[in-house]
Amino acid sequence: MSELVFFSGTMDCGKSTLALQIVHNRASRGLQAVIFTKDDRAGEGKLSSRLGLVTDAVEALDGMDLYAHLVALISRGGRADFVVVDEAQFLAPEQIDQLARAVDELDVDVYAFGIATDFRTRLFPGSQRLIELADRIEALQVEALCWCGARATHNARTVGGQMVVEGAQVVVGDVSAQDETGYEVLCRRHHRRRMTSASAGAAALSPDVLPVPGG
Repeated sequence: MSELVFFSGTMDCGKSTLALQIVHNRASRGLQAVIFTKDDRAGEGKLSSRLGLVTDAVEALDGMDLYAHLVALISRGGRADFVVVDEAQFLAPEQIDQLARAVDELDVDVYAFGIATDFRTRLFPGSQRLIELADRIEALQVEALCWCGARATHNARTVGGQMVVEGAQVVVGDVSAQDETGYEVLCRRHHRRRMTSASAGAAALSPDVLPVPGG
């Protein structure tokens, strides 16, 4: 029986790499994938991983009916043996419903990959709908690490290395950005304290936070 599976984890935990691996493994057995993505770091219509792997994909535009796209493809004689969706957190809830319909009515497996919560620790609407509808939810086994070495569980947005907790839910940035909008994974303790690697480094260098022996 076909399934809707949600693979969830923080940034840097290998979601896109696993998505590409699933595509590769099934393609090697003669199966044809339909790949949807949205706002990938490599640009429109691309699925890429931080390891440098990239493949073409269908950009899931706002308002696009993913179920209708699959039906049209099959009606033209195309194949959709399974579906992979990356950056699924950016999809609208109705698009998640369309993916569930594809599982139920077209009998295809759908593997969705995404971040559950945003930089404010709030569920993305797309991820919330996946949690509500998925047949299975899988936590990625590759653990991203906070700067302190603990398991990273939260995504932080940074501006110039400083964590921010206000702003639009979706802002495209770079995990290595220093002077503009970027992202960093943190453990819950340091997310609550708003302590990024940059601010932790500054604190460690400050004489105000270090014991100074008397002269």
